[in-house]
Amino acid sequence: MQAIPKETRERYRKLVDTVNHYRRLYHVYDREEIPEAARDSLTKELAEIEKEYPSIVAADSPTQRVAGKPLPQFKKVKHTVTQWSFNDAFTPDDLRDFDNRVKRFLKEEFGDAQPTYLNELKIDGLKIVLTYEKGVLAVAATRGDGEVGEDVTQNIRTIESVPLALSRPIDIVVEGEVWMSSKNLERLNAERVKNGEPLYANPRNVAAGSIRQLDPAIAASRKLDCFIYDVARTSEPFPPTQEEELTYLRDLGFKVNPHHAKTDTIEGAIAFWEDWKKKGRHQEYWIDGIVVKVNERAYEQSLGYTGKAPRFAIAFKFPAEEATTVVEDIVFQVGRTGVITPVAHMKPVLVAGSTVSRATLHNEDEIKRLDVRIGDTVIIRKAGDVIPDIVQVVKELRPKSSKPFVWPKRVDACGGDGTIERVPGQAAWRCVNKESPERVRRMWEHFVSRKALDIDGVGEKVTAALLDAGLITTFDDLFTLQEGDFLELEGFAEISSKKAVEAIHGAAKDVPFARLLTALSIDHVGEETARDLAEHFGTLEKLKDATEEELIALDGIGAVVAKSVHEWFKDKKNTAMLERLLKEITVQKPQKKSGAQPLKGKTFVFTGGLESMSREEAGERVRALGGSVSGSVSAQTSYVVSGESSGSKLDKARSLGVQILSESEFLKRIAG
Repeated sequence: MQAIPKETRERYRKLVDTVNHYRRLYHVYDREEIPEAARDSLTKELAEIEKEYPSIVAADSPTQRVAGKPLPQFKKVKHTVTQWSFNDAFTPDDLRDFDNRVKRFLKEEFGDAQPTYLNELKIDGLKIVLTYEKGVLAVAATRGDGEVGEDVTQNIRTIESVPLALSRPIDIVVEGEVWMSSKNLERLNAERVKNGEPLYANPRNVAAGSIRQLDPAIAASRKLDCFIYDVARTSEPFPPTQEEELTYLRDLGFKVNPHHAKTDTIEGAIAFWEDWKKKGRHQEYWIDGIVVKVNERAYEQSLGYTGKAPRFAIAFKFPAEEATTVVEDIVFQVGRTGVITPVAHMKPVLVAGSTVSRATLHNEDEIKRLDVRIGDTVIIRKAGDVIPDIVQVVKELRPKSSKPFVWPKRVDACGGDGTIERVPGQAAWRCVNKESPERVRRMWEHFVSRKALDIDGVGEKVTAALLDAGLITTFDDLFTLQEGDFLELEGFAEISSKKAVEAIHGAAKDVPFARLLTALSIDHVGEETARDLAEHFGTLEKLKDATEEELIALDGIGAVVAKSVHEWFKDKKNTAMLERLLKEITVQKPQKKSGAQPLKGKTFVFTGGLESMSREEAGERVRALGGSVSGSVSAQTSYVVSGESSGSKLDKARSLGVQILSESEFLKRIAG
């Protein structure tokens, strides 16, 4: 028997207890203390340990049973057909492995069987089991532990899409998913805001909680909906395929999700997943993946079940925006304004479709709030290309030897003696040495970036090489470089040197005033603040002469920003550099807004990728029509525009009841 290391055995036992705890909260009590994707991630780690050490498998492992037990205050219902849960796939290769298993299992009975697959959307709701006797709804039950569920018949009867009587008097048991639309969640949250009640985070929890209300009138007021997707038992002959089974259900009077597709190969199923991964968030119901089923019933019956799941079907999850991993170290990065950001170095983990090993911890206060420590198991969240955040520590898995993290008194990356200081009135710390090499590098990276001067071909590596060679010190130096200067750098030849100089001089022509302000790395001046300053003052000369009082009077500019801008322009070293820089570049005055301003007073937030334009271009269109753009969602946000692979901003918009626009709806609005 393979020896199991002590630390592995301890980690495994903690994982079993922790996953069972959170699954019980989720399935039985409708409490989601950690995201479903995080539970999946912990379960996956547990399964990997079991795969490596088969003898470690515990009888109470979540991989060995269907989760949850019925609540004691509900009447218990014993299912006439055992309710199974699906195994999960997370990558296309996982799905190909499923296809190979299916074909290997079928080979003995059917030879070289070539099953087709029916692909359905995996609705993120509450599973329900409906029993009809002679065509009339007799019992509606939750899944419970798979053997025994809860009788919620009176609440299910309030859902209009659930037929009370079928089109013919048959005995049948069917399975489906109860869900709440995003619009109804917005409506419900709007009412809760008026009543001063806490907001609901997502429609899945509301649907589950509504079905478990003792008063059916509450369930009725929630306007729930239901899709039916499977026949567990029927007094009539079973349809020969899954595809025909959905038609059969629809003919009986059940609401069936219209978005399903039969594919001849597993590659077709992967294509279906890729398609819905992009547009899944634009539906009125939440989707967390697809379900891939062997289409032929004869094959299904031959494949049968394992101890906990069908062999003929699998849930193919969308890339999770949350996952769990272990913090291996906490290091410090110096930003372009000298502010220090703690970054967690973690065991690599797949999240939101890519492998990550870094997550920002923001500042000292955030580390204290989370109580994150080296060695902790943490939940990370990632949306799009943004560096992940650590959102929660799974303290049940904390090593006994862990110690609270202590904020340092000095940081080597600050240069000199590494001394740091707390920024007055903020949670941030910064380097005392304003000329620290790391800060200078970050400033130069920002200066040439797309959001600033946008110098194509002169990026992070090139500016670092120029700094190391002593060819640039202040921003104006960049525009005095000649081709021969670049030839001194490794990897540069005559042609590439010429292109670099051309790119620099090309960027120097007609630099928008707002972009120049963004590029200068003035504390607290980002893109939006730079635009506000440029539009109000019009020229550098006027901005340079502005008093703190004049700056504070500007809408959106607070006392901290005003002081920072005023002090930057009063620093003789800065103004001398700016004077030299203005001899090398041409600053384009901001165009005054003209014509109608139909979006005046409206704030837009963009999340995910847009097909017809970049998010920057979309923002410019909004500003041209008098609106403003923000990087975060709040109760003051007017609209959230949701594109491909939208992230946590979309979830927050739903929880706050902020109106969500698809890309096509946004285009219609700005066109109108």
